[in-house]
Amino acid sequence: MGTDAITDEDLMLRIGEGDQTAYGMLVDRHLSLNLGYANKLLGNAAEAEEVMQEAFIRVWKHASRWDPARKTKFTTWFYRVVTNLCYDVGRKRKPQERVEILETISSDEISADNVIAVDQRSRQVKKALEDLPKRQSTAIMLCYFQELSNREAAEVMDVSVNALESYLVRGRRKLAVILSEDKASLLKEIG
Repeated sequence: MGTDAITDEDLMLRIGEGDQTAYGMLVDRHLSLNLGYANKLLGNAAEAEEVMQEAFIRVWKHASRWDPARKTKFTTWFYRVVTNLCYDVGRKRKPQERVEILETISSDEISADNVIAVDQRSRQVKKALEDLPKRQSTAIMLCYFQELSNREAAEVMDVSVNALESYLVRGRRKLAVILSEDKASLLKEIG
């Protein structure tokens, strides 16, 4: 059986029995994506790394209590752990940039003018996301940046699917208003 055929839930059961190899496999599967997610929520790479360390410590500590009959998938549970840890970090510090949208773009892939335009738009979107209520920005991050289904994102946020969809609708609407106001003010400055 290849390592990809072993489910996360099976790995959790093995980790619960003290299997360090299974733990390493789970870390390898989920570190990169969740580190990026934590970094986007916090806007600080060092804090995101600390969150991931704590999240994987919780995996190790709680694996022995993992219930294979539970309805929640490991990934959904783990996103919830990471999200809550990020919220905890955010409560302990002053509000600052929480979302890092612009990924590193190699100079071969895009012209300098386009990089500047993308960077400016990225900063506008980042600022607009900061202006949203926490639940709306989290819903948008989970669904659009982490590509979770509405059901999975609702489980992560511990809300109903209807509530999540409401956060998404209100968040998108507010983002559109904020970004259109930014565009209007930018046009005034230019003109």
